Amino acid sequence: MYEQMGISPRVLAFADGVEQNLRERFDEIDRTAEYNQCKVLAAMQKHRVSEAHFTASTGYGYNDIGRDTLEDVYASVFHTEAALVRPQIVCGTQALALALASNLFPGDELFSPVGKPYDTLEEVIGIRDSMGSLKEYGVSYAQTDLLADGGFDWDGIREKIHENTKLAAIQRSKGYAARPTLSVARIGELIAFIKKIKPDILCMVDNCYGEFVERLEPSDVGADMVVGSLIKNPGGGLAPCGGYIAGRTDCVERAARRLTSPGLGREVGASLGVNASLYQGFFLAPTVTAGALKGAVYAANLYERLGFSVLPNGNESRHDIIQAIELGSPEKLIAFCSGIQAAAPVDSFVRPEPWDMPGYDSQVIMAAGAFVQGSSIELSADGPLKPPYSVFFQGGLTWYHAKYGILMSLQKLYESNLIEL
Repeated sequence: MYEQMGISPRVLAFADGVEQNLRERFDEIDRTAEYNQCKVLAAMQKHRVSEAHFTASTGYGYNDIGRDTLEDVYASVFHTEAALVRPQIVCGTQALALALASNLFPGDELFSPVGKPYDTLEEVIGIRDSMGSLKEYGVSYAQTDLLADGGFDWDGIREKIHENTKLAAIQRSKGYAARPTLSVARIGELIAFIKKIKPDILCMVDNCYGEFVERLEPSDVGADMVVGSLIKNPGGGLAPCGGYIAGRTDCVERAARRLTSPGLGREVGASLGVNASLYQGFFLAPTVTAGALKGAVYAANLYERLGFSVLPNGNESRHDIIQAIELGSPEKLIAFCSGIQAAAPVDSFVRPEPWDMPGYDSQVIMAAGAFVQGSSIELSADGPLKPPYSVFFQGGLTWYHAKYGILMSLQKLYESNLIEL
């Protein structure tokens, strides 16, 4: 079948030798997925999820028991006091902006102890001037970069925290930066250090791409808020839109009032018929995440064997679903993304091209033939057209689709004489 679908025998033979050595890694991923599947199932049973919770609401959405129960399920899984889970949150960036803007006030300072945040947050914060930024509303920003080895700059963090430091934003995943993804254990260590310096500081974790990769979440190790997108891991590929904020009741309620309005908060917000998809996607999320994680491990080992620099490397422990591969040239980056697009179930016949994407400071190429537009739990790859021309590969609703996408990326590079096998 792979040969019928465009993968040459030479590519198959090369890749098969890599896969044979990954069985033990895959078994461990499956054990984590089994644990997390039980965790989600237990939460749904605890809150007595029933068919009535899938009914659509319209207008104001008053008394939407499906919406309210789903938020209880999320709070139980993340072990938090409350959760806001809404289709009206259009993306992960909005979820993060909502959590920040609702819990920071003029004169407060936002602090990142892990370096520059993901590109789309630069305008939210005001690192790049933008209408409506936190900077425009009188919120200042400071950061401490990670050390060259990826470690925390403990002295630098201590020096940057002061009386007006209100919230520490911790990005779990690497984004487009060449730094390690943070494990839950390391996040817990960082939060404990920060709160020892200033006990009343809020710690928010950008949890995008990390949900269900480990058995614990950042909220289990002291995070006041964890924030993410439903078209990434927790949506399981079925959520058509949405985002979540889980954490302390006061933090979540402030976010709800910023999303709707003061005095309304979580009481309004029609579910518009998407509840069933949000529940079922969350139920499937642990196993879907496991498939994507296997794909990331496979890609790391395959491209590392070809001599490319990969992050994480083929043997490191995994803490998100993203695999970075330093390709070294725009031609290789475009060819890789063309392979991912050609492997898609949707729009496989189109060729991705670099373009000036809103929120980024350089052209970006994105490959994603997805059932849900922009869904990065589905097979996708992207990267900025600037040195070192790294591609960021993620997703795959099943391991088998992730595998095919990686094979096709390799095929496109091989056909273009950009690699030798």
